[in-house]
Amino acid sequence: MTHEELEEAVPLYAAGALERSERQALEAHLLSGCVSCHTALKEFQSVASILPFGLNSTPAPRALKANIMAARTPTAIAEDAQEKVDTKPSLEPGEWMNHLFPPESAAAPSSFGWALSFAAVAILSIGGYLAWTSYTQNVTGTAVVQQLQAASDDQTKKVAALQQQLEDRERAIVQMKEELQQRTTDSTELKDQLIQREAELEDLKFQFAARGGVPANREPEDELAALLRVPNAKAVSLNGSDMAKQASGMLVYDARTKKAWLYAMNLPECPNGTTYQLWAINDKPVSVGTFHMDSGETAHLLVGRVPEFSKAKKFAVSLEPSGGRPTPTGPIYLVSQS
Repeated sequence: MTHEELEEAVPLYAAGALERSERQALEAHLLSGCVSCHTALKEFQSVASILPFGLNSTPAPRALKANIMAARTPTAIAEDAQEKVDTKPSLEPGEWMNHLFPPESAAAPSSFGWALSFAAVAILSIGGYLAWTSYTQNVTGTAVVQQLQAASDDQTKKVAALQQQLEDRERAIVQMKEELQQRTTDSTELKDQLIQREAELEDLKFQFAARGGVPANREPEDELAALLRVPNAKAVSLNGSDMAKQASGMLVYDARTKKAWLYAMNLPECPNGTTYQLWAINDKPVSVGTFHMDSGETAHLLVGRVPEFSKAKKFAVSLEPSGGRPTPTGPIYLVSQS
């Protein structure tokens, strides 16, 4: 037999399915030291040793033993013995070959072993699942934390920028308020200076008229008549204070043209170096003009432009030093009702 044929007979040898002559030839070949056939035989013997465990156990028929014993007659037994004597002893695969190449014994699988194997597999599977779940959660949690941290940093930067803008605007508003306050102060000072100059001018006009010059105000009755003809002109009565209870006055003014005409009666004569001054009072008094009361019982004052006249809540007449003052300093002689 060729080597290929002997190699193909190895599986049948391991299963005990070779004829005697084929079995003897393969055994001789194995004794010659063929490594590939030795290796193949060990592998097939290992497989063959566990094949019976894959079969379902079937109970033997009850009559099998009786039939076997009946077939073993004395004649058959003698013939078998003679055949063994006459025939050259053959190497059986289950004895010396097992001694030379002992097959790997396969223990019969037990229910306990299968249970242990299943438990081990289950534990490994559960452990792997838990490890994978934990890893996935850690990775996901880390990504979420990083996203939240990035979002928080972004919001912090935005809040810081908005806070900086707010601080800049607050500083700008404070600066604008300071500038406005300064301008208001400057405007008030200029207004007071203007009122002072107007009072001085009125006093000079009166002095000039008293010395025989042209009257300071020509045809006051015409101006009064013109004011009374204005549809929206208003008239305000002024009553005497404790300083001059018999005194009274009438103020007629036009808020549109800011012209006003004051007619005063029964005021005391102005002492030397003094003058009467008319005030329009809102949050604070604003000078309207000055006039004198000499020996006569009446006096009048014609004003060309009255500042903030429409906002005045009250009018009053006080006695002030000549030329007037930016704010009232002397006693009040005439005052209107609120």
